[in-house]
Amino acid sequence: MNTFGNNFRVTTFGESHGPAVGCVIDGCPARLALSAADIQPLLDRRRPGASPLASARDETDRVEILSGVFEGKTTGTPIALLVRNRDVHSADYETIKVKFRPGHADFTYQEKYGIRDFRGGGRSSGRETVGRVAAGAVALKVLAEKGITVKSRIVSVHAKTDPAGIEQEILAAKAAGDSVGGIAEITATGCPAGLGDPVFGKLDAAIAGALMGIGAVKGVEIGDGFAVAGRFGSENNDGMTQMGFTSNHAGGILGGISSGQEIVARIAVKPTPSIAKVQQTRDIHGNATEIAVGGRHDPCIVPRILPVAEAMLALVLIDAVLEEEKYR
Repeated sequence: MNTFGNNFRVTTFGESHGPAVGCVIDGCPARLALSAADIQPLLDRRRPGASPLASARDETDRVEILSGVFEGKTTGTPIALLVRNRDVHSADYETIKVKFRPGHADFTYQEKYGIRDFRGGGRSSGRETVGRVAAGAVALKVLAEKGITVKSRIVSVHAKTDPAGIEQEILAAKAAGDSVGGIAEITATGCPAGLGDPVFGKLDAAIAGALMGIGAVKGVEIGDGFAVAGRFGSENNDGMTQMGFTSNHAGGILGGISSGQEIVARIAVKPTPSIAKVQQTRDIHGNATEIAVGGRHDPCIVPRILPVAEAMLALVLIDAVLEEEKYR
Protein backbone atom coordinates (compact mmCIF):
# COMPACT_ATOMS: atom_id res chain seq x y z
CA MET A 1 0.00 0.00 0.00
CA ASN A 2 2.57 2.52 -1.12
CA THR A 3 0.27 3.88 -3.84
CA PHE A 4 -2.52 6.39 -3.25
CA GLY A 5 -5.35 7.40 -5.59
CA ASN A 6 -7.23 6.02 -8.58
CA ASN A 7 -7.07 8.69 -11.27
CA PHE A 8 -4.15 10.74 -9.96
CA ARG A 9 -2.00 7.89 -8.63
CA VAL A 10 0.97 8.54 -6.35
CA THR A 11 3.56 5.99 -5.28
CA THR A 12 6.03 7.19 -2.66
CA PHE A 13 9.42 5.55 -2.07
CA GLY A 14 12.48 5.81 0.13
CA GLU A 15 13.54 5.58 3.76
CA SER A 16 14.61 8.11 6.37
CA HIS A 17 18.33 7.32 6.08
CA GLY A 18 18.41 5.90 2.56
CA PRO A 19 19.91 7.69 -0.46
CA ALA A 20 16.70 9.52 -1.36
CA VAL A 21 12.94 9.82 -0.97
CA GLY A 22 10.35 10.81 -3.53
CA CYS A 23 7.36 9.79 -5.58
CA VAL A 24 6.05 8.77 -8.98
CA ILE A 25 2.82 10.41 -10.17
CA ASP A 26 0.75 8.63 -12.81
CA GLY A 27 -2.38 10.26 -14.22
CA CYS A 28 -1.42 13.92 -14.08
CA PRO A 29 -3.12 15.77 -16.95
CA ALA A 30 -0.89 16.67 -19.87
CA ARG A 31 0.12 20.22 -20.85
CA LEU A 32 0.29 21.48 -17.26
CA ALA A 33 3.08 24.04 -16.91
CA LEU A 34 5.32 22.53 -14.23
CA SER A 35 8.80 23.16 -12.88
CA ALA A 36 10.70 22.51 -9.66
CA ALA A 37 9.79 26.06 -8.61
CA ASP A 38 6.14 24.98 -8.41
CA ILE A 39 6.96 22.14 -6.02
CA GLN A 40 9.74 23.59 -3.88
CA PRO A 41 7.71 26.05 -1.74
CA LEU A 42 5.57 23.31 -0.20
CA LEU A 43 8.66 21.18 0.44
CA ASP A 44 10.37 24.16 2.08
CA ARG A 45 7.49 24.44 4.54
CA ARG A 46 7.85 20.77 5.44
CA ARG A 47 11.63 20.52 5.62
CA PRO A 48 13.49 20.14 8.94
CA GLY A 49 16.19 22.43 10.26
CA ALA A 50 14.36 25.65 9.41
CA SER A 51 13.25 26.60 12.93
CA PRO A 52 14.20 26.06 16.61
CA LEU A 53 10.74 24.51 16.95
CA ALA A 54 11.67 21.70 14.53
CA SER A 55 14.20 18.90 14.15
CA ALA A 56 17.79 20.07 13.69
CA ARG A 57 18.27 17.69 10.75
CA ASP A 58 19.60 20.00 8.05
CA GLU A 59 18.05 18.89 4.76
CA THR A 60 17.68 21.29 1.84
CA ASP A 61 15.05 19.03 0.28
CA ARG A 62 15.69 20.27 -3.26
CA VAL A 63 13.37 18.47 -5.66
CA GLU A 64 14.53 17.01 -8.96
CA ILE A 65 12.07 16.26 -11.78
CA LEU A 66 13.34 13.10 -13.47
CA SER A 67 10.56 12.42 -15.97
CA GLY A 68 7.13 13.37 -17.25
CA VAL A 69 7.94 17.00 -18.08
CA PHE A 70 9.13 18.25 -21.48
CA GLU A 71 9.82 21.86 -22.38
CA GLY A 72 8.22 22.97 -19.13
CA LYS A 73 4.95 21.05 -19.50
CA THR A 74 3.67 17.69 -18.32
CA THR A 75 3.40 15.08 -21.05
CA GLY A 76 0.79 12.82 -19.47
CA THR A 77 3.42 10.18 -18.70
CA PRO A 78 4.64 9.27 -15.17
CA ILE A 79 6.29 12.14 -13.30
CA ALA A 80 9.19 11.04 -11.09
CA LEU A 81 10.19 13.44 -8.33
CA LEU A 82 13.36 12.86 -6.28
CA VAL A 83 14.69 14.46 -3.09
CA ARG A 84 18.10 13.29 -1.91
CA ASN A 85 18.89 12.66 1.76
CA ARG A 86 22.05 14.61 2.58
CA ASP A 87 22.20 14.96 6.38
CA VAL A 88 21.78 11.48 7.86
CA HIS A 89 23.29 10.54 11.22
CA SER A 90 22.64 6.81 11.25
CA ALA A 91 25.13 6.31 14.10
CA ASP A 92 22.58 7.94 16.42
CA TYR A 93 20.53 4.72 16.21
CA GLU A 94 23.26 2.14 16.74
CA THR A 95 22.82 2.08 20.52
CA ILE A 96 19.07 1.46 20.29
CA LYS A 97 18.81 -0.70 17.17
CA VAL A 98 17.74 -3.77 19.17
CA LYS A 99 15.21 -1.81 21.24
CA PHE A 100 11.67 -0.87 20.29
CA ARG A 101 10.90 2.83 20.64
CA PRO A 102 7.58 3.36 22.46
CA GLY A 103 4.97 5.04 20.29
CA HIS A 104 6.80 4.10 17.07
CA ALA A 105 6.19 1.43 14.45
CA ASP A 106 9.39 -0.43 15.38
CA PHE A 107 7.56 -3.29 17.10
CA THR A 108 4.78 -3.69 14.54
CA TYR A 109 7.14 -3.56 11.53
CA GLN A 110 9.29 -6.22 13.15
CA GLU A 111 6.26 -8.40 13.84
CA LYS A 112 4.88 -8.01 10.31
CA TYR A 113 8.06 -8.30 8.22
CA GLY A 114 10.61 -9.93 10.51
CA ILE A 115 13.01 -7.14 9.55
CA ARG A 116 13.09 -3.36 9.88
CA ASP A 117 15.29 -0.43 8.99
CA PHE A 118 16.13 0.92 12.45
CA ARG A 119 17.84 4.04 11.08
CA GLY A 120 15.37 6.79 11.88
CA GLY A 121 12.46 4.43 11.46
CA GLY A 122 13.14 3.71 7.81
CA ARG A 123 9.90 3.71 5.84
CA SER A 124 7.76 4.49 8.91
CA SER A 125 9.61 7.79 9.46
CA GLY A 126 7.98 11.14 8.86
CA ARG A 127 10.64 11.55 6.18
CA GLU A 128 8.39 9.44 3.92
CA THR A 129 6.00 12.39 3.70
CA VAL A 130 8.44 14.24 1.42
CA GLY A 131 7.02 12.23 -1.50
CA ARG A 132 3.45 13.04 -0.47
CA VAL A 133 4.20 16.75 -0.29
CA ALA A 134 5.95 16.78 -3.66
CA ALA A 135 2.97 15.03 -5.27
CA GLY A 136 0.57 17.27 -3.39
CA ALA A 137 2.26 20.35 -4.81
CA VAL A 138 1.54 19.10 -8.32
CA ALA A 139 -2.05 18.31 -7.36
CA LEU A 140 -2.44 21.78 -5.88
CA LYS A 141 -1.34 23.36 -9.15
CA VAL A 142 -3.90 21.35 -11.11
CA LEU A 143 -6.59 22.29 -8.58
CA ALA A 144 -5.63 25.97 -8.69
CA GLU A 145 -6.33 26.02 -12.42
CA LYS A 146 -9.83 24.83 -11.56
CA GLY A 147 -10.31 27.52 -8.91
CA ILE A 148 -9.75 25.26 -5.89
CA THR A 149 -7.34 26.28 -3.11
CA VAL A 150 -6.22 24.42 0.01
CA LYS A 151 -4.97 26.03 3.22
CA SER A 152 -4.21 24.98 6.79
CA ARG A 153 -3.61 26.45 10.22
CA ILE A 154 -2.63 25.42 13.72
CA VAL A 155 -5.67 25.34 16.00
CA SER A 156 -3.80 24.47 19.20
CA VAL A 157 -0.67 22.90 20.63
CA HIS A 158 -0.89 21.22 24.03
CA ALA A 159 -4.20 23.10 24.56
CA LYS A 160 -2.59 26.51 23.87
CA THR A 161 -4.15 28.49 21.03
CA ASP A 162 -2.23 31.79 20.80
CA PRO A 163 1.05 31.88 18.81
CA ALA A 164 3.20 32.93 21.77
CA GLY A 165 1.73 30.27 24.00
CA ILE A 166 2.20 27.63 21.30
CA GLU A 167 5.86 28.52 20.83
CA GLN A 168 6.42 28.51 24.59
CA GLU A 169 4.87 25.06 24.98
CA ILE A 170 7.04 23.60 22.22
CA LEU A 171 10.26 25.13 23.53
CA ALA A 172 9.46 24.03 27.09
CA ALA A 173 8.86 20.45 25.94
CA LYS A 174 12.11 20.54 23.97
CA ALA A 175 14.07 21.75 26.99
CA ALA A 176 12.58 18.96 29.09
CA GLY A 177 13.49 16.27 26.56
CA ASP A 178 9.79 15.72 25.91
CA SER A 179 7.27 16.52 23.16
CA VAL A 180 3.74 17.86 22.69
CA GLY A 181 0.87 17.29 20.27
CA GLY A 182 -1.89 19.49 18.92
CA ILE A 183 -4.69 20.10 16.46
CA ALA A 184 -4.51 21.43 12.89
CA GLU A 185 -7.27 22.48 10.50
CA ILE A 186 -7.24 22.02 6.73
CA THR A 187 -9.71 23.75 4.42
CA ALA A 188 -10.48 23.75 0.70
CA THR A 189 -12.34 26.57 -1.03
CA GLY A 190 -13.74 26.72 -4.53
CA CYS A 191 -14.77 23.06 -4.67
CA PRO A 192 -17.85 22.60 -6.87
CA ALA A 193 -20.86 20.72 -5.62
CA GLY A 194 -21.02 17.09 -6.70
CA LEU A 195 -17.58 15.70 -5.87
CA GLY A 196 -17.58 12.26 -4.26
CA ASP A 197 -19.89 9.28 -4.55
CA PRO A 198 -22.61 7.79 -2.35
CA VAL A 199 -22.29 4.95 0.15
CA PHE A 200 -18.74 3.51 -0.16
CA GLY A 201 -17.19 6.30 -2.23
CA LYS A 202 -17.95 9.19 0.10
CA LEU A 203 -15.71 12.25 -0.18
CA ASP A 204 -15.53 12.74 3.58
CA ALA A 205 -14.55 9.10 4.07
CA ALA A 206 -11.76 9.50 1.51
CA ILE A 207 -10.53 12.67 3.21
CA ALA A 208 -10.63 11.04 6.63
CA GLY A 209 -8.69 8.03 5.36
CA ALA A 210 -6.07 10.19 3.64
CA LEU A 211 -5.48 12.36 6.69
CA MET A 212 -5.52 9.38 9.06
CA GLY A 213 -2.86 7.83 6.83
CA ILE A 214 -0.37 10.45 8.00
CA GLY A 215 1.76 8.70 10.60
CA ALA A 216 1.35 11.21 13.44
CA VAL A 217 -2.44 11.63 13.08
CA LYS A 218 -4.63 9.85 15.62
CA GLY A 219 -7.98 11.53 14.97
CA VAL A 220 -9.90 13.22 12.13
CA GLU A 221 -13.12 15.21 12.13
CA ILE A 222 -15.04 16.75 9.25
CA GLY A 223 -16.92 19.99 9.80
CA ASP A 224 -17.85 20.35 13.45
CA GLY A 225 -16.94 16.71 14.03
CA PHE A 226 -17.43 15.38 17.55
CA ALA A 227 -19.11 18.61 18.68
CA VAL A 228 -22.27 17.63 16.76
CA ALA A 229 -22.90 14.79 19.21
CA GLY A 230 -24.04 17.31 21.81
CA ARG A 231 -26.50 19.23 19.65
CA PHE A 232 -30.12 19.15 18.57
CA GLY A 233 -30.81 18.61 14.90
CA SER A 234 -32.28 22.10 14.75
CA GLU A 235 -28.89 23.45 15.88
CA ASN A 236 -26.74 21.31 13.65
CA ASN A 237 -28.57 21.33 10.31
CA ASP A 238 -27.23 23.78 7.76
CA GLY A 239 -30.21 25.83 6.62
CA MET A 240 -30.66 26.79 2.98
CA THR A 241 -31.95 29.95 1.34
CA GLN A 242 -32.00 31.27 -2.22
CA MET A 243 -28.58 32.76 -1.48
CA GLY A 244 -27.10 29.45 -0.29
CA PHE A 245 -26.39 27.82 3.06
CA THR A 246 -26.78 29.69 6.34
CA SER A 247 -24.03 27.73 8.14
CA ASN A 248 -21.46 25.01 7.50
CA HIS A 249 -21.56 22.56 10.39
CA ALA A 250 -21.25 19.70 7.88
CA GLY A 251 -17.88 20.92 6.65
CA GLY A 252 -18.91 21.22 3.01
CA ILE A 253 -19.96 17.60 2.52
CA LEU A 254 -23.48 16.11 2.65
CA GLY A 255 -24.20 12.46 1.96
CA GLY A 256 -20.57 11.98 1.04
CA ILE A 257 -20.83 14.55 -1.78
CA SER A 258 -19.42 18.09 -1.78
CA SER A 259 -22.02 20.82 -1.31
CA GLY A 260 -20.02 23.65 -2.85
CA GLN A 261 -19.23 25.13 0.55
CA GLU A 262 -15.79 25.29 2.09
CA ILE A 263 -14.51 21.82 2.99
CA VAL A 264 -13.24 21.75 6.56
CA ALA A 265 -11.29 19.00 8.32
CA ARG A 266 -9.30 18.89 11.55
CA ILE A 267 -6.65 16.43 12.69
CA ALA A 268 -5.38 15.43 16.13
CA VAL A 269 -1.59 15.12 16.01
CA LYS A 270 0.15 13.01 18.63
CA PRO A 271 3.27 14.13 20.52
CA THR A 272 6.49 13.07 18.80
CA PRO A 273 7.29 9.58 20.17
CA SER A 274 11.07 10.02 19.95
CA ILE A 275 11.94 11.75 23.22
CA ALA A 276 15.04 11.98 25.41
CA LYS A 277 13.17 11.01 28.57
CA VAL A 278 13.82 7.47 29.82
CA GLN A 279 10.95 5.12 28.93
CA GLN A 280 10.15 1.49 29.59
CA THR A 281 10.32 -0.84 26.58
CA ARG A 282 11.51 -4.26 25.38
CA ASP A 283 14.15 -5.43 22.95
CA ILE A 284 13.92 -7.71 19.92
CA HIS A 285 14.67 -10.70 22.17
CA GLY A 286 11.68 -9.99 24.43
CA ASN A 287 13.71 -8.63 27.34
CA ALA A 288 12.45 -5.70 29.39
CA THR A 289 14.74 -2.68 29.18
CA GLU A 290 14.82 1.11 29.16
CA ILE A 291 15.34 3.54 26.31
CA ALA A 292 16.16 7.22 25.85
CA VAL A 293 16.03 8.27 22.21
CA GLY A 294 18.83 10.56 21.09
CA GLY A 295 19.34 12.13 17.69
CA ARG A 296 17.38 14.98 16.11
CA HIS A 297 13.62 15.05 16.46
CA ASP A 298 10.76 17.55 16.41
CA PRO A 299 9.51 18.50 19.88
CA CYS A 300 6.16 19.04 18.14
CA ILE A 301 5.06 17.72 14.76
CA VAL A 302 2.14 20.10 14.27
CA PRO A 303 3.93 23.01 12.51
CA ARG A 304 5.58 20.75 9.92
CA ILE A 305 2.53 18.55 9.38
CA LEU A 306 0.53 21.40 7.82
CA PRO A 307 1.93 21.04 4.26
CA VAL A 308 1.58 17.26 4.55
CA ALA A 309 -2.10 17.57 5.45
CA GLU A 310 -2.65 20.09 2.64
CA ALA A 311 -1.02 17.65 0.23
CA MET A 312 -3.21 14.74 1.29
CA LEU A 313 -6.40 16.80 1.01
CA ALA A 314 -5.27 18.00 -2.42
CA LEU A 315 -4.63 14.42 -3.57
CA VAL A 316 -8.13 13.37 -2.53
CA LEU A 317 -9.72 16.36 -4.27
CA ILE A 318 -7.81 16.02 -7.54
CA ASP A 319 -8.77 12.35 -7.66
CA ALA A 320 -12.42 13.28 -7.14
CA VAL A 321 -12.27 16.09 -9.72
CA LEU A 322 -10.75 13.82 -12.37
CA GLU A 323 -13.34 11.14 -11.59
CA GLU A 324 -16.16 13.63 -12.06
CA GLU A 325 -14.68 14.86 -15.34
CA LYS A 326 -14.98 11.35 -16.78
CA TYR A 327 -18.75 11.81 -16.95
CA ARG A 328 -18.89 15.35 -18.30
